[in-house]
Order: sequence, then C-alpha cells, then structure tokens
Amino acid sequence: MTIAPEAPAHQAPKFLELEITGRCQLTCPSLCYAKAGPTEGHGSMTADDWKNLISEAATIGVKKVQFIGGEPTMHPQFEALVRRALGVGLDVQVYSNLYRVRLEHWDLFTHPKVSLATSYYSDAPEEHERVTGRKGSHAATRANIVQAVQRGIPLQVGIVEVFDGQRTAEAREELLALGVHTVNVDRVRSVGRGEVHVPTTADLCGRCADGRAAVMTDGAVTPCVLGRFLKTGNAKQGLASVFGGKEWADTAASIPRRTAPTAGCTPDDSNDCDPANTEACDPAYEYAPSPTPSLGGTA
Repeated sequence: MTIAPEAPAHQAPKFLELEITGRCQLTCPSLCYAKAGPTEGHGSMTADDWKNLISEAATIGVKKVQFIGGEPTMHPQFEALVRRALGVGLDVQVYSNLYRVRLEHWDLFTHPKVSLATSYYSDAPEEHERVTGRKGSHAATRANIVQAVQRGIPLQVGIVEVFDGQRTAEAREELLALGVHTVNVDRVRSVGRGEVHVPTTADLCGRCADGRAAVMTDGAVTPCVLGRFLKTGNAKQGLASVFGGKEWADTAASIPRRTAPTAGCTPDDSNDCDPANTEACDPAYEYAPSPTPSLGGTA
C-alpha cells in the first residue's frame, strides 16, 4: 500500500542537531555520513553565528540541541557554545566519538542538562578500528565509556553494522555489562561515505522534519543529518524564517511518511533515525513503493 506524503505540523522543531565541525580524529572510511576527518574544517558558520542561532532556537520553541560533527569537541568554541545553550535553557546532548576527552569537558558533561552519545562498533579492537580507521580508537573509546558510566553521565551508545560478520551482538552485551543502559543497533545508510547510490527521500525513515531539523557547518538547514542532501534554507537568514517558509514545508511534504512508527522508530525521540544513535528505522520506501523523488543532490 502506498502512503501519500503528508507534511508534519508547520512549526519549529523541538530538537535541533548542530553539526558544528567537519573535523574529527577518525576517518571511518565506509561509514561517516558527514565525510569528516582530521583535515576537515569548521565551516563558514562563525562562533557568533552559532551563538545567535542557539539563542534564536530557544525563543522559537526548540527544547534540545545536539552538538555533533565531525567531533564537536574539536571546535575551538565548543565549550562556549554548550554553555550558551545551557544559558538559554536548552537541554544538550553531545555526540562525541569519545576518543579524547579533556578534563574540563568531563566537568561540562556532568551538568544536569547535558547527556552524551557515542558510537561503538565491536568488542574486538581490530573490528572497531576497521570501522574508525584509527588504531587505538577502541581502547580509548571504551575507556571513556567506562568513565562516563562511573561519573553518572547519561549515555547512549549506537552500534552500526558496517560489514558482514561484525560482532555487533557481542558489542551490545559488553556495553550492557559495562553499565550502559541505552544501546541501539543500526546499519549503514546511503549517505556520505556509506553511499551506495545517490540518496533520495526514499532512503529516509519517514520521520525526518517531524519535530527535528539539523544545521550544517555552512548554515544549511536540513530535515536531519541523514537528509543533508535536502536544503531548506540557511540559518543565517534566521531559523524562524526557514521553518516558516515554503521551502521547508515543501521539503517536509516531499518525504514519504508512514502512518505509524515501527518499533524503535519514535518521531518524538530526540535521536530517532540517527544511524549511530538509535534503533534502525527502515526507509519509508519499504512502506511506500512509489516514493517522492529527491529534491536534492548527493551528500
């Protein structure tokens, strides 16, 4: 049965992903939807641009922001941006690879309105490092997962299945044994370095733009980090202008919807359909055989 596209309510999202940098210590040669790496930059959004955006987000009804990248802690104004978000009353999640954590950042992460999210690919170091492209990343990330649990910091961990035979089940059991309460498993999406075909709206879960949006390093506003090929305006023109505009409404309406979420795909979850941060949400084309064509190009 074909499900006709239906736009979400015409209002600002409650959850906003802020992709503040493309820089990362890891390369993730077969996975990273942002194509991040050690030589990538922070984009054209200045620290003042981000601060103004965060303040506006709070005034238009956003409740929670997620700092993501790349590795968000590598942005030179990372701490100042988090404190701006906290200062205007927003909840904050930091999506970090937990490869390196500064002492002052641990102090920041223990704030009652801050939570952490990370990725972990296998209990076997060689498998985890096959995904990240960085030797030593397994031991470092695992140690910092343990540290976060010991410090009582809310933490959720996503496991992305990248290759056949990957020890995802064993990784999940290990994380639960370490005291991580939220562990989700997903698979690679056709976005960024995981791209196996030109992404279209048919690849999306059917919940993008439904209470959430993302802002890229150049200010481009998209329905989510996985819908980055869909441009709906630029945050530099003002978030209220973007979310109140025809381009946002038309793009939201173009995404194949589903009448009800599948198990583990909850539109009100602040991290729904993030491949490294939640249960798999099957692409909507599995429920809508005739999806609406993409409005954008490649990621």
